[in-house]
Amino acid sequence: AATAPRVPSTRLALHHFDTSYSLHLGALWPSVRAGLLCEQKYGALLNNFAAADHVPQELELLNATDFVSEAPQKAQQWQWEMMTQAETSPLLSASISSKIKCYTFPRGDITRFRPARPDALGLLDYYLMDAASLLPVLALSVQPDDFVLDLCAAPGGKTLALLQTGFCGHLAANDVSVSRTKRLYQILHSYVPKEVMDTVSVTSYDGRDWDQVKGGTFHKVLVDVPCTTDRHSAVEEDNNIFHKRRTKERQMLPMLQLQLLMAGILAAKPGGEVVYSTCSLSPLQNECVVERALDIAEAQFNISVHVEDLSHFRTLFQDTFSFFSDCRLGELVLPHLTANFGPMYFCKLRRM
Repeated sequence: AATAPRVPSTRLALHHFDTSYSLHLGALWPSVRAGLLCEQKYGALLNNFAAADHVPQELELLNATDFVSEAPQKAQQWQWEMMTQAETSPLLSASISSKIKCYTFPRGDITRFRPARPDALGLLDYYLMDAASLLPVLALSVQPDDFVLDLCAAPGGKTLALLQTGFCGHLAANDVSVSRTKRLYQILHSYVPKEVMDTVSVTSYDGRDWDQVKGGTFHKVLVDVPCTTDRHSAVEEDNNIFHKRRTKERQMLPMLQLQLLMAGILAAKPGGEVVYSTCSLSPLQNECVVERALDIAEAQFNISVHVEDLSHFRTLFQDTFSFFSDCRLGELVLPHLTANFGPMYFCKLRRM
């Protein structure tokens, strides 16, 4: 018997998104959908380890700006204009690591960055990534000599950004996939000098079992979980989680995400901080996972976990990103035609 023609995975993904996100995002969905289907916007994460002093000037001549350093300056201006309560002003600037520099083109400017180039020692001058992917790293706010765990580290953009802070006393970069860990090694090798690599350990454990390896040892933990990668799923047939063969895997994602977040919470020291992130718009993979984790931490492990308020990120970065204002917990960057970054969900937790 003739089999029915295969429905493209991208079409299945879009159908799924239309059904669920039109409910979740309401009138915003058509605009977000258009963003998902158009070319993604990138940022250039400067490599502080490369001899590339000329690069900022080169990028500024193209009208790109470092969105990280300009945000607190703008925030100070807004605060003066608004004359809001004084106690918010130090918080806004202090919460951002100034060593991370990421250049982006202004809203509506769709100029592309040139490919990265090596310096005299062969280290590449910048790393092109979705600039919204830096927000979870900025939210983690790494402090000098912190022990940091990146639980699902591949392909390596956030790992590289964590190292750019210059503050990691030790960085454990883990990813369950050996092939993806190889890619992570390649990226680190292309960007990071040997003496910094000596502070990094790359492993391929199943992140869900991490607490059995090294529980309660990290000051900062990034849990950037596998998800429906909404932008990829909407436009790429290759490796698409909406493929019919991967239905079960997709349905199990929130469970996997919860297990990984629990492992991340258990890996943090008391007083340590955890940032959970996805590149999905789905509340089932975002707020719902965090809420379940808070319940389980309390009920099964007697661990109290506090959700940190990141709403100041919306103020700080409103010029660069389009934020969803109705998240129950955490923050969500929405794709938008004039600022086509994301989706990126991130939520910061403190283990008490």
